[in-house]
Amino acid sequence: MRRVQSILSIFSLVGLVFPTLAWAQMPDPGNYSDPKYETKVVLGNMVAMRDGVRISVDLYRPDARGRFPVILSHTGYSNLGGGSWFGPDRAKWFARRGYVFAISDMRGRYDSEGEYDIFDEKHKTDGYDVVEWLARQSWSNGRVGMTGPSYLGWTQWWTASQAPPSLKAIAPEVAPPDQFVNGPYQHGILVCWAMDWGAGMMAGRTRQTIAEGPYGGFANNRHEDYMHLPYVEMPIVKGAPNAPWFETWIRQNLSTDEYWRKISYQGKDNYSKMTVPALNITGWFDANYPGSPMNYQGMKQYGATPESRRPSLVIGPWQHGINQQVVAGFDYGPDAVIDLNGIICRWFDHFLKGIDNGVTDEPPVYVFVMGPNRWYAEQDWPLPQTNWTKYYLHSGGDANSLKGDGVLNPTPPGEEAWDTYVYDPADPTPCAPFTNGHIDGAVDARIPSIRDDVLVYTTPPLAEDMEVTGPVEAKLYAATSARDTDWMMRLIDVHPDGYAALLCDGVLRARHRDPQNGGAFNSERLSKIEPNKVYEYTIEFWRSTGNVFKKGHRIRVEISSSYFPYYLRNLNTGADNIGLETRSVVAKQKIYHNSQFPSHVTLPIIPSRR
Repeated sequence: MRRVQSILSIFSLVGLVFPTLAWAQMPDPGNYSDPKYETKVVLGNMVAMRDGVRISVDLYRPDARGRFPVILSHTGYSNLGGGSWFGPDRAKWFARRGYVFAISDMRGRYDSEGEYDIFDEKHKTDGYDVVEWLARQSWSNGRVGMTGPSYLGWTQWWTASQAPPSLKAIAPEVAPPDQFVNGPYQHGILVCWAMDWGAGMMAGRTRQTIAEGPYGGFANNRHEDYMHLPYVEMPIVKGAPNAPWFETWIRQNLSTDEYWRKISYQGKDNYSKMTVPALNITGWFDANYPGSPMNYQGMKQYGATPESRRPSLVIGPWQHGINQQVVAGFDYGPDAVIDLNGIICRWFDHFLKGIDNGVTDEPPVYVFVMGPNRWYAEQDWPLPQTNWTKYYLHSGGDANSLKGDGVLNPTPPGEEAWDTYVYDPADPTPCAPFTNGHIDGAVDARIPSIRDDVLVYTTPPLAEDMEVTGPVEAKLYAATSARDTDWMMRLIDVHPDGYAALLCDGVLRARHRDPQNGGAFNSERLSKIEPNKVYEYTIEFWRSTGNVFKKGHRIRVEISSSYFPYYLRNLNTGADNIGLETRSVVAKQKIYHNSQFPSHVTLPIIPSRR
């Protein structure tokens, strides 16, 4: 055994200061398993599912006699890819430490039999069946864990929702939430990268690369492709005839409700069936960010066992790939990179090998705060010491663009003029630059803000540092001349030199404003709007942040109705099936900020850490 470079030991070794938890009071961080085994590889084991379809499972085993715990990555990607993330390199790393590491192809992908659909409900029971097959093998000790990133995070939660008795722990990295909260939809709005992913990586039995670039080249012509109407023809435009789910995704109406509901894994009814402790890992700029904190909170509240109600959460300064030091040109220091495999191994050492290494005695939440570039150990998420502070929108009625008169401050508004802008789907507001189909990091958001279809509200320069760490939410009082439209808000850290660092954003389709009207997977929730009527919109930013706005910096909030081509345009027609529309409507938007309609953003301000 050797000393672990766990979260705790990394932090303590670099001498970081944690105001709420003195490190001298913390237990010994423990160890994780030594690499003492040679590896034996057995590829292509065909395992029958309950309906007779056979799943291909590759095994990386310690080359020794005995029974070992098993770690499973159930993937729709190539099981020879992923490098240290989920492919053979990671499998061998764990096998050398006394684990059987299994990588299984999802049904209809690569070496597995069956037909494939990204969100086929059978993925849930397939995960159960593979877990239980692994537990029954002669080289298994009967205890199985699961790990893996992104889509492999989904497969872990789908499997956990079936409560296989041999599944004892999971460690999802950058796991997405349900399909209407992040991808392919964010609160009613289709995300273009999800469409590229569905066509460029997930069409057919194997990944079909047509060109260099993100998602096999499908992201290269994103702007041109997503201007095409009707949207239902997107598979033809994209050259993706083997992606039949495209049409299902676009036709968001009653006929597709059951499709989404069957693959859903979040919510009280599902969490209350899950028995596994979960180590959730994500980054502030992860394109699938919402899943990790939502699952942490959901399992803590509703998990089926005491162990499952004690999840852990780690949030770094990372993109979707996680564990980077430099993100969008910002160097967050060497402490931003953690011993990821070691942390996961230590988790499984406890829950699969039964080693009393103190994992469950440590703080459940670790967040990396940008600015000071430090990790902090916390007792919960959101942070218990948070001061939820409202910052209100103000202007003289001309907050358009960076040249406008928009102001942001904690003072409630009096009688003020509203702000207006015109959203034309034929000329959508461009998004800040991003290159890999996801989020590059704290990119400079100024270019879109020179347009009059963006409202800009900015504080004066701050007199002292202000830490904002946690979820961000806004109340927007707005009216539109259209029968439907989108509202988008962004939180930005404005540096003294003008650099506008995009931290997080929230989006909401107007007719999706009422989450109480049926829930996330019931189309009856769609609440049509009346043109020119003022409505209150609650916009939950889909990413949180952990950032210190430095003295002399300014806090900025922006509002627009598109951010293209990151999000698919709303055509403003109010049609029940936007995928069939061949026309668009120009919308005149009004944002109110007065004593009756006090539009504001609520920031999670953290008291000074000394």
